[in-house]
Amino acid sequence: MYKKFIRNTLLASCLGLGVASFAYAQETIKIGIIQPLTGSVAASGNFVLNGAQIAVDYINNNGGVLDKKLELVVADNKSNPTESANAAEKLIVRDKVPVMIGSWGSTFTLATLPKLMEYKIPMVVETAGADKITTSGNPYVFRISPTNDMEATSFSRHIEPLGIKKADILVVNNDWGLGSADSVKRILKEKGLEVGKVLTMDHNAQDMSSQLSEIRGSDADSLFIVTAVEQLTLVLKQAEGLGLKKENIITLGGSQSPDQLIAHAGGAAEGTMHNVMFAPWFPEASADPEKAKFFVEEWNKRGLEKAGLTESFRGFDAVRTVAAAIEKAGEVDSDKIRDALWEVELTGLNGPIAFRKSGPEGRESGQSYPNTFLVRIQDGEISLVE
Repeated sequence: MYKKFIRNTLLASCLGLGVASFAYAQETIKIGIIQPLTGSVAASGNFVLNGAQIAVDYINNNGGVLDKKLELVVADNKSNPTESANAAEKLIVRDKVPVMIGSWGSTFTLATLPKLMEYKIPMVVETAGADKITTSGNPYVFRISPTNDMEATSFSRHIEPLGIKKADILVVNNDWGLGSADSVKRILKEKGLEVGKVLTMDHNAQDMSSQLSEIRGSDADSLFIVTAVEQLTLVLKQAEGLGLKKENIITLGGSQSPDQLIAHAGGAAEGTMHNVMFAPWFPEASADPEKAKFFVEEWNKRGLEKAGLTESFRGFDAVRTVAAAIEKAGEVDSDKIRDALWEVELTGLNGPIAFRKSGPEGRESGQSYPNTFLVRIQDGEISLVE
């Protein structure tokens, strides 16, 4: 089954056909999922897809939803916003999915939003931090990941214990990174602390030596970094090569995969801290320890890469959210699923999933408020920072 889903990631050209209704009688209940399965952040997208598949298998093995099996219909956004919009249209028009999950990353997700409005299809956003995703007036968006501002606010409790006085900021130059930079600046200024250099890097960049050399010459005691794990690995290795040292090197965004950093960045990751959305090393710290333990054990049982656990849980919780909404809706109808999403209440691996209204009155999006965890890499091991 899984191989069939991967084959479905090849995208076809889509006709721009209007759709009047999305209620279907079908053998399975289709859930569309858009992820970057190829391109610069493909590792993360595949981790999320595998997590989603674990949830589908778990639900199907326990009776399914409305006495039907769930089926993932997969589309690859190729780590590209234009392809993300194309993927959404393909899932809606050709595959006729009544609900979607996507699209890993703020820029990719923002590109899909007009398609949700055009075809009136709800989407659970599993991985994206840009605040405007849920403030722009799209009533078909339901996000279970924290916004940039929520994550920064959660992290702010660590600022004084870490002794941060002045911080530089290095972020990927996209909606996620720029939004994170603004949020970090806000929490520093609110505490009367100095903001040092604020620098960006292209998401495809391989050489960050220019930015890192500038940061090396700064008198800031701390450095915040926001980018996906693939680029973060390069940043840390290049920083070590340049002799860049700060009292605190902290990453935000939840897509850092500390295990992957230990494996690929080695000693360059030593002492770094990472704000993650799920701490699989400590299932007892999860909002649902029993489900967290099951998920980690199932992931390992399937022989999947350990480093993917901090990303894959997003797909697991997203499928559970969609399934709960379909069950509440009582039928496979896009409008009813959207309405039911407002009534969903469940415990995700990183906190309660329930949607509060966000955005312009009458066109609100749904935003959940999950937990975050700060972890440190020390002596090649991962520990919680209390």
